[in-house]
Amino acid sequence: MNEIFPPAAINTEAPPAPAHPDGARGPLGPASWYARPAARHWTAPTAPPAPTAAHAFHAALPDYAPTRLVELPSLAAELGVGRVFVKDESSRLGLPAFKALGASWALHRVLAERGGATAGATGAAEPVDAGAGAGYGPIGAAAGPAGTGAVAGAAEPVTFVTATDGNHGRAVARIARLLGQRAHVFVSRGVHPEAVAAIEGEGARVTRVAGPYDLAVREAARAVEDAGDGPGAGSGSGREASPTVLVQDSGRPGYERIPGWIVEGYATLFAEIDAQLAAAGAGAPDLVAIPVGVGSLAQAAVTHYRAPAPDTGAGAGAGPALLAVEPEAAACVLESLRRGERVSIATGDTAMAGLNCGTPSSLAWPALRAGLDAAVAVSEARAARAVRDLAALGVPSGPCGAASLAGVRAALTGDGAADRRAALGLGPTATLVLLSTEGPAANPHGQDPSAHGQSAEPHGQDPNAYSRTPDPYEPDTRHHEPDTHPYGPGSTPHGPATHPEA
Repeated sequence: MNEIFPPAAINTEAPPAPAHPDGARGPLGPASWYARPAARHWTAPTAPPAPTAAHAFHAALPDYAPTRLVELPSLAAELGVGRVFVKDESSRLGLPAFKALGASWALHRVLAERGGATAGATGAAEPVDAGAGAGYGPIGAAAGPAGTGAVAGAAEPVTFVTATDGNHGRAVARIARLLGQRAHVFVSRGVHPEAVAAIEGEGARVTRVAGPYDLAVREAARAVEDAGDGPGAGSGSGREASPTVLVQDSGRPGYERIPGWIVEGYATLFAEIDAQLAAAGAGAPDLVAIPVGVGSLAQAAVTHYRAPAPDTGAGAGAGPALLAVEPEAAACVLESLRRGERVSIATGDTAMAGLNCGTPSSLAWPALRAGLDAAVAVSEARAARAVRDLAALGVPSGPCGAASLAGVRAALTGDGAADRRAALGLGPTATLVLLSTEGPAANPHGQDPSAHGQSAEPHGQDPNAYSRTPDPYEPDTRHHEPDTHPYGPGSTPHGPATHPEA
């Protein structure tokens, strides 16, 4: 049997590599900062696929409402810029994180291709049009319970299989339940028990994996393979549609359509930001800070802000600076940018559980390499402070969501800040948008330092610094892959796709 997501090749001898030649690094150091100012002048080769249809789909859902864009003048004063806005994703389609945007659109597209209809708000089958944005509304409180077979003409309900660090799995489970389908979610040993219970509360079957997230991803893929359904089932791959479908947001050759649909679903978030900034009289942002795991949300940001002009197809001029923010314990995108190729890294413990990813998505990587202006890695203490400060300002955020504030603070303050501001093109009147991708309920790790392999006893002078327990399942390895992709020479890199979280 071929493994869909094989383990990364191991290279324990890899020495630190020099920074990519077109990147400039500030005094934060090579492990914490990377900048490539030319990125904001780059134009994506094609227009964003189907963002209008995804937005129309979401807007027709019974529970849909744009999430808040909150202006925080005190942060603008602290950071020395004109205006700061925070996109608050603590309540999105009834869930405490943004993930439902991608999951709902992807499941909708899968079911539309399989049967041409999904369960509507009344529980009856309604026609769908994946491209037009009309006649939607397939998810509603009155939809039948899991297992009712809501797809018109389907012999049995679909089982959607996924692996998760919490938010993605719960979103898939919730949407599957509301569509009358089933969900099977694989969770690694690092997922908080409350997050596991929330997934089970959505009616999903949960399989706990005694290992890191990479292993959970492989086990989920193997479950689909063992069912004879492969990664492309139900996704237009040419394989016969089957009742088990893998739903991950990291792609690899042979498995790209469903991850692509998930990224398309995230476009709704950026369409909302555009409208909300215009309503606030702020115009286009000068910087957008994005918490990054494997890079799917960042891919959506690059796709949105680096899109060619709709009329001419040419570049639309300099867009906002796009800043990727990762935990110091899991900065795989930063390290890949530094090396100029997609690499796998060994990860450590972090309260930013949804960002604890060791390998960038092969689907996202070409856009990240070409379109990200900068990347920064933040400490646990910075993230904890950002959680507290956002809460005091009326924005409930978990550690992953607050990472955006922690990253902006790291970039714009302290030694070398002037150089980093210049690299980001930020002046005193700049407008910043920080994506707070989850609320506190999404990630109990931020409230319970004893979870996720951390000791509850602080050490040193920083009460937010906790000792780390070594992860016996995480090898200290690094893996290199050739840098070939459609935005440069060659094509998309063929390598392992792991950690399909934000």
